[in-house]
Amino acid sequence: MKKLVISIVLASLIAGSLWHNRLNILLSIAPTLRDWQYPVGPNQPVQWTQGPAQASLPPSQRPPNIILILADDMGFNDISLHNGGAADGSLQTTAIDALAQDGVQFRSGYAANAVCAPSRASILTGRYSTRFGFEFTPFFKIGATIFQWTQDLNPGALPVYFNHAGIEDMPDINAQGLPPSEITIAELLKNAGYYTAHIGKWHLGGSAEKPEMLPQNQGFIDSLYMAGMLYLPEDHPDVVNAKRENQSIERMVWSAAQYAASFNGGPRFEPSNYLTDYYTDEALRVIDQHQNEPFFLYLAHWGIHNPLQATRADYEALSHIEDHTLRVYAAMIRALDRSVRRITEKLDETGLADNTLVVFTSDNGGASYIGLSNINQPYRGWKLTLFEGGTHVPFLAKWPAQIEAGSQFDAPIHHMDLFSTFAAAAGVATPKDRIIDGVNLLPHLKGTQTSPPHETLFWLQGHQETVLHRGMKLIRAQEPRKVWLFDLKADPTEQFNLANERPETVKLLNEKLDAHRAAQAEPMWPSLVNAPQLIDKQGEEPFEAGDEYIYWPN
Repeated sequence: MKKLVISIVLASLIAGSLWHNRLNILLSIAPTLRDWQYPVGPNQPVQWTQGPAQASLPPSQRPPNIILILADDMGFNDISLHNGGAADGSLQTTAIDALAQDGVQFRSGYAANAVCAPSRASILTGRYSTRFGFEFTPFFKIGATIFQWTQDLNPGALPVYFNHAGIEDMPDINAQGLPPSEITIAELLKNAGYYTAHIGKWHLGGSAEKPEMLPQNQGFIDSLYMAGMLYLPEDHPDVVNAKRENQSIERMVWSAAQYAASFNGGPRFEPSNYLTDYYTDEALRVIDQHQNEPFFLYLAHWGIHNPLQATRADYEALSHIEDHTLRVYAAMIRALDRSVRRITEKLDETGLADNTLVVFTSDNGGASYIGLSNINQPYRGWKLTLFEGGTHVPFLAKWPAQIEAGSQFDAPIHHMDLFSTFAAAAGVATPKDRIIDGVNLLPHLKGTQTSPPHETLFWLQGHQETVLHRGMKLIRAQEPRKVWLFDLKADPTEQFNLANERPETVKLLNEKLDAHRAAQAEPMWPSLVNAPQLIDKQGEEPFEAGDEYIYWPN
């Protein structure tokens, strides 16, 4: 009997220890399970479709080439054009800045959402993604488990809420994507005779089981697909890593990340070098091989999203930056700037620069969970919040044949405007069978259209909802149940909440939000997590009484 009791006690202690350490156990076995489920082979050359050997018309007499360079999680303060220097103030992003110096800087350029995937859906369709139910970012079920266990084991001052019923009903992440019924800008341009190529991040669904959502079935002739989240293997001799493993998102990314790519739905293979440089190498090959015909290149960089990884050469070039994480982050920006430089130099080399429209922007603002301050300066808030720091992003364009160098455009524009602008540049009509929310920006840039592109803009993500109307911006949320009202013309950095002082404006903007919400589709999949975000502190700083916060539903 005594032995039985001892055995029961020992079994209970072991079970308790295992349960207490369940998160570490899960994260330790996750890479093995990941590599078993998604094996990655050695690097293989990408066989891009070959363009014509000779041009039927010179570049100036053809429809323009269009290149969209989309950074990931880049804050407004991450380019020197906006502040004289990025990172610690010393980093010069000369190639990115040159796009504005040779073209136009949109001073009020807005992302379609404060999180990546809905922004990408809006960019490609020219529509509020909520019109077709793409409201939340696709999410791994195991990600919700990591969040839940992290919260259970290390509860914060502000709780995280979980939709457990939603987790059970959540479709596979590859089924959470852009419906094939939507018409992408790639489809429009391909049908008009353009060669279309996608390189990098997709995050709009698709798999072997759901091929209709993959880029090559959404208008792209070729797609070099980001199949992993590492820039280099974590133990590579040329990589420098910076981790914040006390952050849930950081732990989830590092545990799930692979160093992998896929071409046109084929098997996964290792890229040949640092991911930002690898994508750029392949982008240059696309330009080389298609310089004799109009092309649309969607270069969706992973940089500068976490995991924070830089090349050792870029890291060592910034030895004056003392903070390790900031130095790695700055080195990643340096690589992104190098990408832009190499692309613009290739356009010059091939004689395509004058009649190529190049747009550079970011899918949303900088993230708080990487533990760095000021990346969205001068704006408040972060990725995942609808304050300006989450949505007011770098937005630049260059087209020497059509856009006056050194231009500045101050009225608000939006990611969804790229669809109509690209279509107009190519001489292609936009669909008439659905609402297209974006507008063609070219008449506004040329001065033939003097009214602002938008009187009103909207952002929706669950209970966090925002409207910007004639310079007045309202943010409302259910957690906390609060309304913020800002006059962006007088207060662009959102310091003074006018909600109590201007009830009539609050009423008007609430009515506009209600009407817009009523016109949108139901979300295609549920929100799983409702997580607190401090508005004025980065993710490493503790919550204190009086700190403003808002919850992010996803």
